[in-house]
Parts: sequence; structure tokens; C-alpha cells
Amino acid sequence: MSGQTVAQSSTAWNEFRGPTQQGISTSVKLPTEWGPETNITWRKELPGIGWSSPVTTEDRIYLTTAVPQDEGRKADQSLRTVCLDANSGDVVWNVEVFQQSGETAPKIHSKNSHASATPIVEGAFVYVHFGHMGTACLRKQDGAIVWSTQEHAYKPTHGNGGSPVLFGDKLIFSIDGNDKQAVIALDKETGQVAWRTPRNVPGLPKYFAFCTPLLIEVNGQTQLISQGSGAVMSLDPRNGQEIWRVTYGDGYSVVPRPIFANGLIYVCTGYDRSTLIAMRPDGHGDVTETHVEFILDRNVPYNPSPVVVDDDVYMISDNGILSCVDGITGDVRWKHRIGGNFSASLLTANGLIYMLDESGKATVVRHADQYEEVAQNDLAERALASFGIHNDAILLRTEKALYRIENK
Repeated sequence: MSGQTVAQSSTAWNEFRGPTQQGISTSVKLPTEWGPETNITWRKELPGIGWSSPVTTEDRIYLTTAVPQDEGRKADQSLRTVCLDANSGDVVWNVEVFQQSGETAPKIHSKNSHASATPIVEGAFVYVHFGHMGTACLRKQDGAIVWSTQEHAYKPTHGNGGSPVLFGDKLIFSIDGNDKQAVIALDKETGQVAWRTPRNVPGLPKYFAFCTPLLIEVNGQTQLISQGSGAVMSLDPRNGQEIWRVTYGDGYSVVPRPIFANGLIYVCTGYDRSTLIAMRPDGHGDVTETHVEFILDRNVPYNPSPVVVDDDVYMISDNGILSCVDGITGDVRWKHRIGGNFSASLLTANGLIYMLDESGKATVVRHADQYEEVAQNDLAERALASFGIHNDAILLRTEKALYRIENK
């Protein structure tokens, strides 16, 4: 079996977890040390609150945010897309995409925001997704809205999260609410529905999830790996037809994006106890009993997506235990308690693994046979968004600001 992720043609960090969709940067010059007065090129205060990750292309940065229009818990929200100059941090444009009524808005989790899905940039356009509130295509140059749709509303639990992906002429995302669970593809030029595939996982106590799909290629066929409550599905992204699935009982509130390496798909199954399942993606139908290679049930994350270096899987549990796992056998090579609480996904570059905890402290370790810490850097600002990359700079979003961090 041969396989790889379906990477964007651009080397820009143009979607959630970058062009490989797996948190892998090709830069060999990313900084390992920073602080309020060290290796900070600029810090830009951002309006509102959003935990979407920054994406970049052609010296521009794009992110989403939700700006409250009044005081109080039930304030209306202006759901916006912001474009910044990557070199200066100056705002190029700031556009309202949707308005959300505070009176009818569902309650969100304290670790969520009304703008948690990461944009995706391709060609002249940036695509933004606000979950149950809608999806839109904006012109990259000036933020003009090309199309928008609010036809795919559902009842979310804890708010929104999963980001979209692009395949050919389609923009694809998941809806995983209490009332509806499906994968939807829109025509990226018009916003019209191209296909819609229900998850069909009956009998679960809870159905909500926040997972971003992953595109892979196996034996010459592109597969869309889409995970929800109770099951991970492989779909043909051209038409939405199901290829295979693996079920895992009642796992729900799934957040980490699947990863693909060593010929295996790795998924984290979510609450109430997350497990890491490794499976071969070359089957058809329900392959739960035939294609699962191993299952781990200790120190598996609920929120941070893992990362692969060589044949090792690195994962950080939400309570700060870093594990290095043999990606082929499932054996735990080593583990180390870093401490803290983690939501941001892992990043790897130049043989290093970058982790960001919720207090704004970043830990950098080396890909090695045992735990080897390179640096710890603390910005002392709440941080749940995952890293972005622009050339040899790290883009780090906190609750208040966006930082450009690079070696001086």
C-alpha cells in the first residue's frame, strides 16, 4: 500500500495545521526561544475573541474573530475576517461576514469562541467558516464577500470548532450537532451544495464533535478522512460516497484532526476517555474488526492534534503529559510530564516539536530517544489557538493579540 496526505500546492501556511494538514513546517530556522522582549518582531492587538489559527500566503495573514457589540453575556456578535500585513502586523482589511444574535446564540464552552474554525486560502480567495452560523468566500485582496450561505444550520453543543478543507472545486466541512451529523461539500465558486453525506451512527448518547477532515491518497485514490462521534469515515471527496469506516463506541466531542503516516491513519476518539486508534486505510465497508493495527488508552489528548516525526507519533495530553509512540507498533517509547493544560495542536520543524499550553507557555523539545527539552518560553497570555508559520517566523495567537516571532 502506498499513501500520502493530499497537500496544497502552495508551501504557504494556508490552512489549519499548514499545507500538509498535519502541523509540519519545512523551515529550518524557526526560533526556539522568545519572550516579551526577545525575538518578537511585532505584537498586534486583535479585536474581539477568536481561537481560529492564523493562515498565511503572499505576505498576508488571515484569521477570524467575534467582536461583541455590547456588554454582557448575551451581546450580539460581529463575526469578522481580518487580514494583516505579515511583515508589519498592520491591518489591511477587517470585514464583517455574519452577525450573530446574542439572544438566540447557543451557549459556548469556556474554552471555545464564536470564531474557532481556521480559514483556508487558495488562489484569489479566502474561505471562512463559522460552524452553524454559516460559511463564506471572500476576495483575498480586499475582503469583498463573493458568496455566503447560512443554509447548513444545526444545533451545536459548546459552540463551533472544525475547519474546512479544499479539494478540487469543492469546499468540504463537517456538521456535528445534536440534531444533525453530516459531511457537506460546497461548490467553492458558488457556495451551492455539491454533495451531502450523513454520518449514520445510531444509538449514541451524545453526537457532537469539532473535527477537521484530512485528505489523503491511498493507492492512487484520494480519500477524505472525516471523524465524528462514534466513528471515523473515509469518503470519496468527489461525490461523498463512503469507502470505509471504523467505529469506536460512544466517543464524542472529538477535536484532534486525524494524522496519516507509516501507512496508517491515527485518530483520537474524544470523551469520556480518549484512545488513540491506528488503522489501515485500504479497506472497504466497516473495517473495525480487520484494519485496526493498535489502540492506546493512556495519556491520549482530547483537544491537541498529534504530530508525526519519522515513524514516531508525538502527542500531548490535555493535562500536559508528552508521549512519544512508535507509530508502527504502538509501543510507548517514552513519556514526560510537562505540566500545564493544553488545547493547541503540536507543530514540528527541523527535528523539533513545539507545544503551547493554555497559559501561553511554549515548550520546545527535540525528536530523540528520550525527553530532551530545548527551551521554555512564556508570554503569560491565555492561548488556545494552534501555531501558524510565515517563512521562518512563528505566528502565535493569544486571547488578546497576534505575535510574529523570529530569530533576530
